[in-house]
Amino acid sequence: MKIETPHENIPIPFIDLARQQAEILPELERRISRVLQHGKYIMGPEVEELENALSEFVSVKHAIGCSSGTDALLMALMAKGVGPGDAIITTPFTFVATAEVISLVGATPIFVDIDPVFFNLVPEELEQAVKAILENDGGYPLPRNFASLAESRRLRPRGIIAVDLFGLPSDYDAINAIARKYDLFVIEDAAQSFGATYKGKRACSLAELACTSFFPAKPLGCYGDGGAVFTESDEMAERLKSVRVHGQGSDKYDNVRVGLNARLDTLQAAVLLPKLKIFPEEIKARNRVASLYNQMLIDFGAGLQVPFVPERYESVWAQYSVLADDATLRKKIQGALQKEGIPTAVYYPIPLHLQTAYAHLGYAKGDFSVAEEMSERIFSLPMHPYLKEKEIERICRTISAVD
Repeated sequence: MKIETPHENIPIPFIDLARQQAEILPELERRISRVLQHGKYIMGPEVEELENALSEFVSVKHAIGCSSGTDALLMALMAKGVGPGDAIITTPFTFVATAEVISLVGATPIFVDIDPVFFNLVPEELEQAVKAILENDGGYPLPRNFASLAESRRLRPRGIIAVDLFGLPSDYDAINAIARKYDLFVIEDAAQSFGATYKGKRACSLAELACTSFFPAKPLGCYGDGGAVFTESDEMAERLKSVRVHGQGSDKYDNVRVGLNARLDTLQAAVLLPKLKIFPEEIKARNRVASLYNQMLIDFGAGLQVPFVPERYESVWAQYSVLADDATLRKKIQGALQKEGIPTAVYYPIPLHLQTAYAHLGYAKGDFSVAEEMSERIFSLPMHPYLKEKEIERICRTISAVD
């Protein structure tokens, strides 16, 4: 189905799922109709079919479908036996779910600042944080109540959740090396990077455990909530499958551990299967869109810092995020775009260490200066595989006209 390029002044959607749906509608309807016919709405045959397809796509032995990206992270931590007294190191520049799951299992999130170009955590700072926890010194920004935590709960570093922000993987060679050095595990939070590559390997294959989200706005999204956990370990896969269904053992009434109700609905698997078929072409299209943005913003003199992708990386462009010089310019640009029917978003306006939910840790403004600065300057423009060149040009010209 052909989609005509919109005329000027017609709103541009931030993510256009309607154009994608038009491409796959017959297959979507066939898949959904099949589920309605067999009636196996929970853990039906499409779930296993999807898991096999995801596993093949990523080149990882096991893919375990689940109810959301948040539950994927929670399942991974539960499968690793994380609990009170454990410190999990992560970034403050991410969606709250990354740290939320750490708190839900009773562990303590320890934050590490980000790189100002790639927005992912800095491996050198990660190692400093591990040393600071082990030595219980003041050489790195730790929670202000860290001493009491260490005394009362013998806080110890257990693992790392590395977030692949905006579609670009973290530096897993460096992160995994640090983890091995200090006997930590690594979870890849690939909620925004499914489909990206790092040194020839797919996201979700870059750490011991990897988690992704199929929220509708993600690069590969369903029509509700969904997620998956990836692992090479047979033992870990069985543990994850047990956690996914109330800690199930030999049957549903044999509960061998505390678990969750975290199953992936069959209808969501049915939606994802045709989307996964066209996903490789959509990844190429996303990169074409990003290249056009980069070139036009530079050519039109928009005065923004455009994203940079390192050599041997390929981003899947979950978002196309740019940096304004300051919060004032960002606000002006967002206002100008809004007048033209062009939406923007800010990921993320408040770093996690300054969120009310984590006030009890005692972090303070200035602890993670890069994350704080980025939160004041960053904003995201419309990004999806079906964005037209004329739409991108209209967006870039609108930005360049802002004084």
